[in-house]
Amino acid sequence: MIKNNYHKMRGRIAWLALVSVFLLPLSAFSQTKISYHGNKFKPSDDVKLGLQAAQEAERQLPILRDRDATDYVSRVGQRLVSSIPSEFQHPEFRYYFKIINASDINAFALPGGPMYLNRGMIEAARNEGEMAGVMAHELSHVALRHGTAQATKAQKYGLLAGILGIGGQILGGPIGTAAQLGAQGVGVYFLKFSREYETEADILGAQIMARANYDPVDLANMFRTIERVSGGSGGGFLSDHPSPQNRYARIQQEAQYLRVSNPIKVTRDFERTQAQLRSLPRAPTTEQIARSGQRYPVENEGRYPETNENPYPANQPVGRVSLPSSRYRTYSVLEGLRVSVPENWRELNDNNSVWFVPEGGYGTIQGQPVFTHGINFAAAALQGSLQQTMNQMINTWLQNNANMRQVGRVQGGNTGRRYWMSTRFRNRNEATGQMEDVALFATQLRNGNVLFISQVLPQNDSGQFQDALNRIMNSVQIND
Repeated sequence: MIKNNYHKMRGRIAWLALVSVFLLPLSAFSQTKISYHGNKFKPSDDVKLGLQAAQEAERQLPILRDRDATDYVSRVGQRLVSSIPSEFQHPEFRYYFKIINASDINAFALPGGPMYLNRGMIEAARNEGEMAGVMAHELSHVALRHGTAQATKAQKYGLLAGILGIGGQILGGPIGTAAQLGAQGVGVYFLKFSREYETEADILGAQIMARANYDPVDLANMFRTIERVSGGSGGGFLSDHPSPQNRYARIQQEAQYLRVSNPIKVTRDFERTQAQLRSLPRAPTTEQIARSGQRYPVENEGRYPETNENPYPANQPVGRVSLPSSRYRTYSVLEGLRVSVPENWRELNDNNSVWFVPEGGYGTIQGQPVFTHGINFAAAALQGSLQQTMNQMINTWLQNNANMRQVGRVQGGNTGRRYWMSTRFRNRNEATGQMEDVALFATQLRNGNVLFISQVLPQNDSGQFQDALNRIMNSVQIND
């Protein structure tokens, strides 16, 4: 009796184990594993090389100055960036997204994060998922560091010195016929990838899409859309991206292991943006752009903190402001300071001052930066005492801002082991005409300098952004 019960129990356990395996999500054991290739470059090198390439690309390609369309593409891009698996996240990278006013169906991304989408690609996509599929594919090249991994392989050909000094040579063919836009050079190692790398970008791109609630099959469908619109030629994207016959099948195979409920397809923002782009005068082809030989002003040279260039966009009004992400990223800024900010906020570095701002929350007036939302960290030399240094900063602000008024007196108190002084202001922003609240905090550092932290926020946006600013303040760690 005991023996029979024992065998029955074993049978039930085995059956339950088998059932539990089939109840597991397929992605739990079938999702393709991808790993990095050998790479002698540091992630910070990707950032520097990508910035150089981006500046040269923007001198040779017409960037579409449409704030609404760019904001929309950026929102989709940041959704995908936040869905990159943690093992392929790089805190040093600064992803941003721009539209090229070119009719070719194409897109490319550069090491460290810059991505460029041809207007023709957005117009050709049948839904947001197809556009996001192309973006996820290109983001995967960046996240997997394919550019510098391929450049590492070039060392055996003696090309490393050229890669590190790329300058204007980076455009070795990033955008279809764009080889005509710049000298053929080592840039090819950043943008012309092997079939192995392309397959990896397809697979990781499909995984990123699923994590961002897009249907990975839309990536494969976009290839068919390109072939249909291009009359079977495949267009610039497929000519730059080797497409073996089994490529569609490989993406669909991966997609069956990536369950997505109610995936994002056509959205109002997609339809609105696509209609807006289609209403514009017809964009030139990349070949026509190349023949014109025109050079274009670079809107935002020195975007990354590793450079000493002006990080602010030239003559650009502030735009629609993105809400703070619920996910935060930790940065090391100035000396001995760590802070966590929403991951969709940008870091703008200017000498001893660092801004963290949401997209659309900054611009320029007559060449001078203007901020409507964000937080700033700055270091200044101590002038006598902390009180005297604070007063000097207040007087400077009031003298330089005719619309600014101080609200209340300077207050002081200990937070933990550190003494802080603070005060608040009301201001009418020059760029928007809106009333805004400004806060200023100061504490003395052990090296004798003073750390100033300032916040700016429109009064009518307080409910949507104040919690984020409070969380940023609570995350500040000063290791001096």
